[in-house]
Amino acid sequence: MTKRYDALIVGGGVGGLVSAIRLAAAGRSVALFERNEQFGGKLAVRERDGFVFDTGPSLLTLPSLLDEVFQLAGTSLAGEVDLVRLDPSFRYFWPDASTVTFRDEPIATAEALDAFSPGSGAEYLDYLRHARTIWQTSERTFFAGDMGSPLSLLRRMRSPRDFARIDARRTLTARGDKSFSDARLRQWLGRYATYSGSDPSLAPATLGCIAAVEADFGAWYVRGGLGALRDALVRVARRCGVEMHTNADVSAIIASNRRVTGIRVGQRDQAAQEFAADIVVCNADAEHLYCDLLPHARRLKEVQHTERSTSGIAVLVGVEGRTPLVAHHNVWFSRDYAREFHDIAEGRIPRHPTIYACVSSVTDSTQAPAGCENWFLLVNAPADGRAAPDEVGTWLLDELANVGSDLRARTRFIEVIGPRDIARRYRSPGGAIYGTSSNGRSAAFRRPAIRGPRRGLYLVGGSTHPGGGLPLVTMSARIATNLILRDNGQR
Repeated sequence: MTKRYDALIVGGGVGGLVSAIRLAAAGRSVALFERNEQFGGKLAVRERDGFVFDTGPSLLTLPSLLDEVFQLAGTSLAGEVDLVRLDPSFRYFWPDASTVTFRDEPIATAEALDAFSPGSGAEYLDYLRHARTIWQTSERTFFAGDMGSPLSLLRRMRSPRDFARIDARRTLTARGDKSFSDARLRQWLGRYATYSGSDPSLAPATLGCIAAVEADFGAWYVRGGLGALRDALVRVARRCGVEMHTNADVSAIIASNRRVTGIRVGQRDQAAQEFAADIVVCNADAEHLYCDLLPHARRLKEVQHTERSTSGIAVLVGVEGRTPLVAHHNVWFSRDYAREFHDIAEGRIPRHPTIYACVSSVTDSTQAPAGCENWFLLVNAPADGRAAPDEVGTWLLDELANVGSDLRARTRFIEVIGPRDIARRYRSPGGAIYGTSSNGRSAAFRRPAIRGPRRGLYLVGGSTHPGGGLPLVTMSARIATNLILRDNGQR
């Protein structure tokens, strides 16, 4: 007999886990199916020789979003994990050997910026006021519900001036040109486009609100690594009564012409099982959904015409000794940001890329052996599904040495994760890290809708509204589950 539930979740990434907790806390019977051996999706961990690396998200912002989820389940985020608010939040480096440290307090950051570039502190505080307006307006409009059509957004706007407040008509690059006289700070602002795998010269200036989010709500770390956050989500889901399955590859979403009726787990020639429900939440990439799980020619065509986010090449480095001037989060900017994104658009790994480095052992000594550091390096790359060249790890260490930190003589090991690895493990087309990009004014309306083409089907995750990254994926689960409870009646 086919087992029946109120809701089935396809994919155990953050979007799937949060959806499962929200539905179970609302009294629904829920089962979650994850094809890999561990839950968490891209919120993943690699351990080797006493070194621990967060290989997906390494920064937690807006922890209140996750606290809301845990509160629904009768607990709290602080009750489940040990949160650390980072100060400094970031350290930035440029090819001219200049550097500036962003602190966990806007005035302190402004003072550091004035020492870095006279007059920049006031420009930064002016920009934060603008970014706060974007965030406050976006929170009650763009992030408050689905984006099935422009009309759905219009209904949540108080006046036509809200369009101007979210600064969507200008690109992030153009906003930087208007707000900062120092080219280095224009480059700093453009970096926020990469939080959604986008190009600052194409992405809307709306993304600049992240600067205010970091400044006002903090940059956070979970002691033990962000894998501890994944473990907390899994633990709370089980506590809520969610039935959890790993190594469970969903091969089909079963549907009639009008609505979903369940899922099939395993291939037909491998003793496939079927599970029944009137609600299916899909936390898989929309292209995989409409190509493989529930084929739908029109939706698939729409998805394939939606621009993918960038991918990335991650290099994990076990390092002996301590490195001067290095913070928990660091960025070494390239000389030519525009050229970097042009190379990516042309399908090339940038020759001289901007390098992000997370060294969590600076904050948490459990993340590396005594006297050592765990370096997670990441550069933007095209989402093309190609394997990273064998020599890419050595090349990236050479690049890093050229701009400031030479780790080469202190390296114990190097591991590389490239677009093909990301595509294979997470079925993310081309290895796109964030699903769909935010390039272009209409990008938000081109993302696959949260409501699927069959009644009872809902999408969560980076390929749907509002986009990729921990906070936005958590928001997508909130929006989707609110729709489910409204569409199917709140108990």
